[in-house]
Amino acid sequence: MRLSKSESDHTIVITPGEPAGIGMDVCLACDGQLPVALKRIYLVDPDALTARADLLGLDCQVRSLSGPKDYVPGVLNVMPCTLGYSPQPGKLDARSGPYVVQCLERAMTLWETDQNIALVTGPIQKSVVNQSGIAFTGHTEWLAERTKTDRVVMMLVDGGLRVALVTTHLPLSEVPGAITVEAVQATIAQTLKTLSEDFGLKTPRISVCGLNPHAGEAGYLGREEIDIITPVIETFKSRGALIQGPMPADTAFTKQALQNVDAVIAMYHDQGLPVLKHSGFGHAVNVTLGLPIVRTSVDHGTALDLAGSGRADPGSLLAAIHLADRMVRT
Repeated sequence: MRLSKSESDHTIVITPGEPAGIGMDVCLACDGQLPVALKRIYLVDPDALTARADLLGLDCQVRSLSGPKDYVPGVLNVMPCTLGYSPQPGKLDARSGPYVVQCLERAMTLWETDQNIALVTGPIQKSVVNQSGIAFTGHTEWLAERTKTDRVVMMLVDGGLRVALVTTHLPLSEVPGAITVEAVQATIAQTLKTLSEDFGLKTPRISVCGLNPHAGEAGYLGREEIDIITPVIETFKSRGALIQGPMPADTAFTKQALQNVDAVIAMYHDQGLPVLKHSGFGHAVNVTLGLPIVRTSVDHGTALDLAGSGRADPGSLLAAIHLADRMVRT
């Protein structure tokens, strides 16, 4: 893949995440598979990265930069973040909590000085960050607060299959109360906007799942479709948007149903994501919609049991970097 000069004017900034997990492993594994012209900088402790490369038997040239202007193609460019101890693969340590946040803060500082930056995040261990004394719900929430973004939307992407969520990490008992007109409306609006502006689809087509089995069965299995979801859909359709639904979730993801849509909106996490992860786990990408910065992430966790083993699959990170590159160019 050859990038033109205009396509290489931006930078992909990558945070490997939890140092005891596979974040550094997949960064090292995928870097050599990326085009030389794709400018990328890793925010990581260079000593920890070098130690992991040695453990994996990888020969790589790590170059520490004082800033993006020092970037040199063909080597592994790092802007140092200090970890302060030698992490052991698979062994969590609360001292990594401040380091993880430091890497994210450094990324946002870079973006504030150069808007042509996209962020790709590796997996973190949220419990470790909280154990270190830092209140931390997750990457998405942290970035929303850091950028003063009122509402963000989680979307997972596997090739042409895109699934956006109205609610994310909520107990199932709390989901019905979170399905409001405002929430459904904001999710649809942001999904349409992102498909148009970041994915380059001139007339995006989406389908919206119902909340209840059989999309409520005309009210016999719940009224959320009648009282909330359908009125919002009709409002968007009256404005010319190409939307169908509410769709029964058990048929919304059939091959035939997906032929004529660019994205599916699910009401809750385990309604839509099991389907996508079944088809593309390890190669899918998590995208945060609504942020002022392009942010993609891997679809997997820290995989502590694989850290340092050489068996970690870099496929999701590769996909996340390529998608961030396409989105920031679009």
